[in-house]
Formats: sequence, C-alpha cells, structure tokens
Amino acid sequence: MAMMKVSVLTSSQKHQIVAIWNAEYPQRLQYPDIHAFDAYLDKLGDLTHFISRDENGVLTGWLATFDRDGERWFVMLVDAHYQGRRIGSQLLDTAKKEESVLNGWAADHNNDVKSDGTIYRTPMAFYLKNGFEVLNDMRFEKNGLSLVKIRWRGKEL
Repeated sequence: MAMMKVSVLTSSQKHQIVAIWNAEYPQRLQYPDIHAFDAYLDKLGDLTHFISRDENGVLTGWLATFDRDGERWFVMLVDAHYQGRRIGSQLLDTAKKEESVLNGWAADHNNDVKSDGTIYRTPMAFYLKNGFEVLNDMRFEKNGLSLVKIRWRGKEL
C-alpha cells in the first residue's frame, strides 16, 4: 500500500472517498453527492489529507486532519475490502507524526445500520489499540446519531 499526503483532493479521489464513506459509515451520515461532500470539506480549517492506495492506484483509505473549535481533529475511513490489513493504523501513524493531539468522534455501540442493511460495528477497539482515550463525558447526539469523543495525545517532549 502506498501512503501519500495531499493538501487538495482530485475529483477522482473525492468520488472514491464518497463511495467508501457511503458504504462504510452509518446510513444517516451519507452524502447524496460530491457537492455535499465538498460543502463538508469547505467548513474544515487547515485541512490535510492522507491517502492509502493499492498497487493499482485504487484508493483504499483516507484520513483528514483539520482544525475545529481550537482543536485538531481527524476523520478516517478504510474500504471494507481492505480492512484488517493495517491501513487504518498506518494512516493514523502517518498523521501522528505531524500532530501532537488528534480528536475524533466514534460510535461506542452497534446500533447504526449501513446503507446495505448491515450493522455498523463500533471501531472503539481499533482506536483503543491505537492509543486513543475515550472521553465518555463528551458526546455528540443529533438526529438519532450518538457518538463519543476520542482523543490521542502524543508524548510530551
């Protein structure tokens, strides 16, 4: 797998990311089209993208870091066909080399459904394995969606 860092996504990369996003995330988080995804990205400050591609150049995973409310955040996804191959951990490790703190939202339950009708499985064990802490008192609750804040802190120098 090849990892690359980019400041701007190509149209092809955006289409691949939206396809993976809509397949892997809970149905209520889907983007109806590329314009809605662009509108989401436009709201994020100091945006950096990390992309994983296979030997044929197919996008297998994406992680973006950005500023929100005075903190550094991330969003990440990995195509189901490539999960379990350490792509997510490699994306996180790459981002951690550039950041001292990463905040994110994650489901801590298996109550959501993906677009294909299967259960969206909580990624919490993955994040704990990758050094994140769960901030149980910080929750995002909206339109039936329930997420908990997670945070990774690098070592103090």
